[in-house]
Amino acid sequence: MPTPSTASSGIGPAAGPTTGPPAAAPAPRMSSRQKLVLALLLGSQFMIAVDFSILNVALPVVGEGLGFSLAHLQWIATSFALAAAGFTLLFGRVADLVGRKNLFVGGMVVLGLSSALGGLATSPEVLLTARVLQGLATAAVTPAGLALLTTAFKEGPLRERALGLNGALMSAGFTAGAILGGLLTDLLSWRWAFFINVPVAALVVILAPSVISDSRPQQRPRLDVPGAVTVTGGLLLLVLGLTQAGETGWTRPTTLAALAAGAALLVAFVRIEQRAAAPLVPIRILKRRSVVWGNAAGLIAFVTETSLVFLLTLYLQEVLGYSALATGLAFGVLGLGTVVGGVLGGRAVGRFGNRRAIVLGGTVQAAATLSLVALGTSGAWIWLLLAATFVGGAGNMLMIVGFMVTATSGLPDEEQGRATGLATMTQQVGITLGIPVMSAVVTARMGAANGADAVLSGVSTAILVNAALVLAGALLAGHFLTGEDRRPTDG
Repeated sequence: MPTPSTASSGIGPAAGPTTGPPAAAPAPRMSSRQKLVLALLLGSQFMIAVDFSILNVALPVVGEGLGFSLAHLQWIATSFALAAAGFTLLFGRVADLVGRKNLFVGGMVVLGLSSALGGLATSPEVLLTARVLQGLATAAVTPAGLALLTTAFKEGPLRERALGLNGALMSAGFTAGAILGGLLTDLLSWRWAFFINVPVAALVVILAPSVISDSRPQQRPRLDVPGAVTVTGGLLLLVLGLTQAGETGWTRPTTLAALAAGAALLVAFVRIEQRAAAPLVPIRILKRRSVVWGNAAGLIAFVTETSLVFLLTLYLQEVLGYSALATGLAFGVLGLGTVVGGVLGGRAVGRFGNRRAIVLGGTVQAAATLSLVALGTSGAWIWLLLAATFVGGAGNMLMIVGFMVTATSGLPDEEQGRATGLATMTQQVGITLGIPVMSAVVTARMGAANGADAVLSGVSTAILVNAALVLAGALLAGHFLTGEDRRPTDG
């Protein structure tokens, strides 16, 4: 087959009549049913992403309304994140047991009911219960929905396009949550940050049974209970320890105990999986470079971009004096960048391969993030922030699409529940861990100082760490994924 350069060149002597290069095979098209499935699954994933951030800008208002103390306010976000990150891998396997469509629909029912409970809450206890239930529903819906998506589209350009759109809407949803949270809180009430989920969840529950085809392994697998207990407990303790580190420092005995116990349980999980007859995550999957380094790149992508939103929120509100609503609107440009990156991401993976897409996306994100170190105390710096977040958002999404294609490629349909469970766990752990890690950097840099200059100094240092982290992660993943590129022409 001629290379693009020889196929398109007119250089060289004529050798008789020619008919030109063979016509390229037409790009595959989605069927009407696939488009409907895609719209339904992407809509639900977008709603899940919105839930991650919709309350962030409204936390002080929620605290005042329900009587949360300032010290306990962060648990409104942490309770959701703990459940979502801790139970994702378990529910990814449960989806293979009960059917992915069943778990998806059941999770959406729980999400709708828990959102209604949160909107009607009259005490901190009720609100936290609702947030935990929302997190559990997220842990069920996200891997089940992603597995339904990857099995609805065969490996190749259609799957890459679908994963690109999924990544774009997930990242855009995180940004849209901040905007929507500010709008709803200012114009109506923080309770509408919960109520808005109810009609969307109801619509998905009504349509999903007739639109989505179920997918599960032909043989009913067994649940690895010891593995499920150790990985869930390990993730919960690890996330809890890192969250506490961001709040109170890394040397507190409770923080160190949680981190040590979490690490011990995760080591135990690996040992259990090596001996289990029906492991939650077979060691053969964990030995695949595409799975390990694809998820490593995804973890870095989510840790850095979501924590950058936190850092820039501090900058906009504490240095430039922006309101919660104005802060949310400023992140609309970041959302546009992620949508552009997601739409182009599938094409980039198809043209350059997933490994190069990860390296290119990470390099672009790192360069854009590094430019933010120049931010100052003048309001004119908002233009640099808007330009850098647009470009960085596009690069981040390219990296995420490369991660999703890498982490789910080369595996049969019966393994997609495990692969997507791992990928979703990576995503949610990254979202959860980024803020406390960068918060700890800001706090350490600021020391006992206060004021706009001190905040700017802390934020600038954390931004520098953020840029270095994403660049190192992308380059390492690119190095270890050599030979793992997948394109539409791969067999």
